Amino acid sequence: MIALTATEVVELTGGRLETAAAGDVRTDGPVVVDSRAVVAGALFVALPGERVDGADYAATAVAAGATVVLAERALELPAGAALVLVEDGVAALGRLATGVLERLREQGTGPLVVGITGSQGKTTTKDLLASVLGDVLDGPVVAPRGSFNNEIGAPLTVLRADARTRALVVEMGARGLGHIAQLCRIARPDVGVELVVGAAHAGEFGSLEATAQAKGELVEALPADGLAVLNADDDRVAAMASRTRARVLTFGRSAHADVRALDVTLDGRARARFRLEHAGASADAALLLHGEHQVTNALAAAAVALSAGASVADVAAALSRAEPVSPGRMQVLERADGVTVVHDAYNANPDSVRAALKALVGMAADTGPDGTPRRTWAVLGEMLELGAASRDEHDVVGRTVVRLDVDQLLVVGAGARPIYTGAVMEGSWGEEAAFAPDVASALEFLRPRLRPGDVVLVKSSNGAGLARLAEELVQDSSQDSGAVRAEASDS
Repeated sequence: MIALTATEVVELTGGRLETAAAGDVRTDGPVVVDSRAVVAGALFVALPGERVDGADYAATAVAAGATVVLAERALELPAGAALVLVEDGVAALGRLATGVLERLREQGTGPLVVGITGSQGKTTTKDLLASVLGDVLDGPVVAPRGSFNNEIGAPLTVLRADARTRALVVEMGARGLGHIAQLCRIARPDVGVELVVGAAHAGEFGSLEATAQAKGELVEALPADGLAVLNADDDRVAAMASRTRARVLTFGRSAHADVRALDVTLDGRARARFRLEHAGASADAALLLHGEHQVTNALAAAAVALSAGASVADVAAALSRAEPVSPGRMQVLERADGVTVVHDAYNANPDSVRAALKALVGMAADTGPDGTPRRTWAVLGEMLELGAASRDEHDVVGRTVVRLDVDQLLVVGAGARPIYTGAVMEGSWGEEAAFAPDVASALEFLRPRLRPGDVVLVKSSNGAGLARLAEELVQDSSQDSGAVRAEASDS
């Protein structure tokens, strides 16, 4: 973040300085909401939470080096620190981010701000875009760490920018109408990327039409000289062109897309190769991410980079160098005993589960270490936030597992049981499909049955608890040999 005095923090947040004499205290470090992340010069935002109150850790933060504390109630702080009182810490954090970004723009050093939204793929696209822009732009790129896509994560991302930042990538999630519009007021975007409108969070939005309405708030917020980057392969996204005054650039595999992927093929590890084409130029790209669905994310990142002036050849080369980053999103872990664990338990919705299952089947195209065909395992937990459609959507996933000819299905947890029922009704029999009530039972079932060459997909929503199952499966081998090779991507 740019350096600010406590008085300037007051001006930007609308707060009140508790001690007038502390107005000259400066903060020139990061803005953090976790006292464990404090370094010298940090600004600590003491947010009240469900389990803990950040204000209780303010003195600890100052002892660790924080010079300014933003809080909702009066506190006793060690000497030398400034306390800025605000009515609403989250709202004040947003105003601080908005103010800092506008100052950078007024100084002529403002970064290109890229907002990304969609029902799936936001995190991978963000990671790809940060990598590609970092390759093709002359200067630093700031992007969220993990999945910082809400009213706290977005401003924290913005506040990492300074005068050197060339591009700022902001991931924008939504739990309802108006949420993305609010994030756009915090970080006014120059470019808006719309990935896909899917069934994720159907329980919150109520319908795909309502989801599209919420996601389209991003392109509505773009200025007339901005750019809307739209997925031409998704009709609901393509229709958003009528909702923006910005220039439109489309991407996809459709013949009418501006930025296209042609001749898509997959290698034996389900990594996509394709020819990137735009404005008569083309170049070959080979992704390091697993799953054909990653082509969509790569094209979105490519479109933004091309709009920033990069050549097709440079973008294709940058995409081919982009390493997987975020854990728990199609993270491929090769155990020393020859078992491959695909950890994709950070999030799940019907579309991303189908994409992950297709990738699983593709990853078994190579033979195992002993030359025999690889077996595929789908270890699936609950997909959350699907509302009234939950049972039907889980049932369809079970039937999809059978239709894709996945060798083994293990369903974990009561909320996911309709996946098992759907598979049985579709024709799975014997031990091809099994149900485990919890993670411990699932591990007990899996451990004696896995053999070298098996590819095990672990997929669920984050709250379903299967991340621990994936981690334990990996540790089963690494505790003995210490040898695990990791890759990652997002579904």
